[in-house]
This record gives sequence, structure tokens and C-alpha cells, in this order.
Amino acid sequence: MTQPNVAAMRIVYDKSELLESSLATTPLEQFNKWLSEVVSVGSEVVIEPNAMVLATVDKAGAVTTRSVLLKGIDKRGLSFYTNYNSRKAQAIAANAAVSVTFPWYPLHRQITVVGTATKLSATESAEYFNSRPHKSQLGAIVSAQSEVIESRETLEETMAELESKYPEGSKIPMPENWGGYLIQVDSMEFWQGRQSRLHDRLRFVRTGDSFDLSGAAAWKVIRLSP
Repeated sequence: MTQPNVAAMRIVYDKSELLESSLATTPLEQFNKWLSEVVSVGSEVVIEPNAMVLATVDKAGAVTTRSVLLKGIDKRGLSFYTNYNSRKAQAIAANAAVSVTFPWYPLHRQITVVGTATKLSATESAEYFNSRPHKSQLGAIVSAQSEVIESRETLEETMAELESKYPEGSKIPMPENWGGYLIQVDSMEFWQGRQSRLHDRLRFVRTGDSFDLSGAAAWKVIRLSP
């Protein structure tokens, strides 16, 4: 098999531009604007536009990344859900500083967020858990996320047992070790690819004690060199 020449792989970034004159006044408004635009191109172009790459640092200083799904964004910050015994949750318990990136390659765009992750309330987590599809709820019980298991069959057997115990339409209790996180934002950078690699990078930076993504007074905008 011939090895692809990765050094020669390149495209021309010419989809759009990002200027201060067209930037929304708040990070929440700008995020929702771009999210709406990426959703509008269709799932066959951008699969799961709410997917974000989450970076954490554990107690030993090791950095790990993985993709998770954004499940909410409001003036408080960004939220996602996971197993509280997972590798990511253990890292957050040791170091709450996190970063996420939304890699919207077909639009030559990405958004990078830096902030701090804290647990959502059990009430808010339960509200989301109960909105999930039946088998997704069961999957949260089946999976001891990040732990070593003997085989694929172990998962499938446990799933079959739970499907028998909790048939479709049953009330499924939320596991105690499952729930959400809220990322309170310190900065949110919007990156737009441009020709000659002279990309546009506009970053909202928090200026005071407020984390309100919908309040213009809480943020300043800086342009970064590509």
C-alpha cells in the first residue's frame, strides 16, 4: 500500500470571511449564528454539528482529547453529559480547566472555547436523561465508561438483561454516576479560513467576573494573527 503524502495535502480556504463589522456583539449570538449556518448545510455535509473535541488535563498533567456532544448552550455556558466515573470526569475532578473545539471543516470554520467545567444539578441532569431515547438511557446504565471489559458480549448481555427489566415505555432511573457538566467560558474564538493562510481569528475574552455569554459588557473582542 502506498503511503499518502500528507505533506502535500492542502486546500484553498475561500468559503467566507470574518470581519469585526459582521461579528455579533456577544459570543452567544455569534455561536448560535454559526451553529445555525452549519446546521443549514445538512447532516450529509457536516455530521453531528454539535460534536466538539473536549480537552482535559488529569492530576498527572496528562492531556487527553475526545469528542463529546454539546447538549445545551445558554448565557451560563455550554453543557454536555457523561459518566461521572469516566476518564474525562476524573480529569475534571482533578483539574476543572477544559477546552473544546468545534471543527466545522466543510465551512472552513472552527470555534475554540476555553473555560472551567462544573457539574450541573441532579435536577437538570435528570431532565435531560429523561428526554433521551429509551436505549440511550439503558446504555448509560450498561456502560462503565473507560473501564476495561472482557468482551463486546459483556455489553450486549447486560443490555439484553436491562431491556427485559425495563421494556419500552418503562421509567428508567438515572444512574447516580451519570450527569452533566457546564463549561463556564473564559474565551471563545471564532476562526474562519482565508486564502494564503491569512485566516480570520476573532476572540471574545471575558473582562470581569461575569460569565454571561449574552452580555456584551462582559466581553472584549481581539483579533489574533493567523
